[in-house]
Amino acid sequence: MKNKRRKLNKKNLCILLTILILFIIFIICIIKLIFWAIDNSKTNNIIKTVSEKVQVLEIDTDDAQIVENEDEQNSAYFEYIKMKLIEVDLNNLKTFNSDTVGWIKVEGTNINYPFVQTSDNSYYLTKSFDKKNNDAGWIFLDYRNNINNLDKNTIIYGHGRLNKTMFGSLKDTLNSSWQSNSNNYIIRLSTQNMNSIWQIFSIYKIPTTSDYLKISFTSDEEYQNFIDLIKGRTMFNFNTNVNINDKILTLSTCYNDDEKMVVHAKLIKYNNK
Repeated sequence: MKNKRRKLNKKNLCILLTILILFIIFIICIIKLIFWAIDNSKTNNIIKTVSEKVQVLEIDTDDAQIVENEDEQNSAYFEYIKMKLIEVDLNNLKTFNSDTVGWIKVEGTNINYPFVQTSDNSYYLTKSFDKKNNDAGWIFLDYRNNINNLDKNTIIYGHGRLNKTMFGSLKDTLNSSWQSNSNNYIIRLSTQNMNSIWQIFSIYKIPTTSDYLKISFTSDEEYQNFIDLIKGRTMFNFNTNVNINDKILTLSTCYNDDEKMVVHAKLIKYNNK
C-alpha cells in the first residue's frame, strides 16, 4: 500500500511540475507578445513621424546617367531606365537622427523608409530610428560601405517583422503575385549625393550564411564568381544580365530563425546631386 502511495505521489508531483513548467512557458510567451506589440506600436509611431517630416518625390532629370549594358536582353530594362528617380530631402531627418544616410523604396512592398549607418552592424538591430531600445530595430547600411562612393556590393539590412514593417514585406518577392508584375522589379534609393534606380536580378531564401555579404573583391575573376553565385541562387528567373562592370545592391533580412531572405539588384540609372 505504501509503495502504491509513493508511486501516486511521484506521479502527482510529475504532473504538478509539468503543469508548472507549461504555465511558466505560457507566461513567458504572453510577456514576449506584449513586448512585441509594444515595439510594433513604437515602430509605427516612428514611421508616422518620419512620413510627416519628408516628402518622397518622383523626379525627371536631364542629367540622369544610364548604366549601359550591351548584353542586356531583357526589354524591361529599357522601360526601367525611363522610370522616374525618387528624391528625398534628408536634412530634416538628419536633425532627428544624424546617422541618416539615405532613403529606400522597394516596389511592390511596404519598404519605404530612411536608412541609417553607424560604426557597426549590431547597434540598429535593437535600436529604432529615434535611437531608443526596440527589438524591431531599423533599416541600416553595412558599416563597411561608403554610400557616397559605391562599392561593388552595397548591403542594407533590416529585421523581417511579422507585421511587415522594416524588411518584413521583403518576403513578398517570393510570391507569384509580386513576381507576375514586372514593375515590381525595381529598388529606388535617394542619398545626400545621388538618386538611383536598381534592377532586381536575384531573390532567394537560404540557410544562414555570410558568403553574399562581401563588399569588395581582389580581382574581376573573384567578382564574376560572386555574381555567378548569387545569380545562380535566384528562385525566380528575371532574365537579367549582370557583369563585372555592374554595381550591386543587396538587401538582407531573416526569413525565419535558420534562414535568410536576400534580394540583389544592379544599378541601372542615377543622377548626382
